[in-house]
Amino acid sequence: MTSFRASAAFTRDWRHFDFHVADNIGTITFGRPEKLGALTFEAYADLRDLLAELPHRGDVRVLVITGSGRGFCSGGDVEEIIGALRTMATGALLEFTRMTGAVVRALRDIHLPVIAAVNGIAAGAGAVIALAADLRVLARSASLAFLFTHVGLAGADMGSAYLLPRLVGLGRATELLLLGERIDAETALRIGLATSVVDDGALAEAAAALAQRLATGPFMAYATTKALLTRELDMDLSAALETEAITQALLMHSEDFAEFHRARAEGRKPQWSGR
Repeated sequence: MTSFRASAAFTRDWRHFDFHVADNIGTITFGRPEKLGALTFEAYADLRDLLAELPHRGDVRVLVITGSGRGFCSGGDVEEIIGALRTMATGALLEFTRMTGAVVRALRDIHLPVIAAVNGIAAGAGAVIALAADLRVLARSASLAFLFTHVGLAGADMGSAYLLPRLVGLGRATELLLLGERIDAETALRIGLATSVVDDGALAEAAAALAQRLATGPFMAYATTKALLTRELDMDLSAALETEAITQALLMHSEDFAEFHRARAEGRKPQWSGR
């Protein structure tokens, strides 16, 4: 836990999804399986607030996001969100769209590796949440769809037009965001949208194994790698080289770097402390 704490306590009860921590792995599980994990206004707000708290807790080194039942997350609830949006004034609509964007910004800015374990459909906002993760493990029956144009909105939503071209290229991203067609797991793997595809029954185990590998590894190395990948997207080469040089020089004073040297000399595996 950070030593710089204010008066507010950490939230103990997240009402709009399940969140638990075990062995330094935090897991968010979207509920409402009867609605394929559809999000409400309150669920978006809880996601935003949990992601703001996680960097200060100290007990989470990896975050896994998954769904329950047949769906990862089918996006915003049609009845509870889309209908209500039609009655809102522009200022309230902007507050909502900025909140959904804050979720994606937090997923990219947080120092934790984020794994999306996609079971079933990830559509609309659900597809963007998976896109904003660092690694995406898909069940073989899973699919993704950026459906925004299907409801008369821009295909560019929640940062999708920024993130997707950088992952799959501009041409493919244009196709996926304009047409909003379903992408099956094997296609997602082929175009670079999925990290791996596993049998449906093996999804939880595969995601847990990957999360455990990251949770027991050199945490500072992972955190800085993610930070540089995110920030260097908009840097020129000279700025990127200088940023990487400064980062490596600092990490060469880390306990983990010293532990690697000791472990190599002693013929054993490093015991990473994340410091």
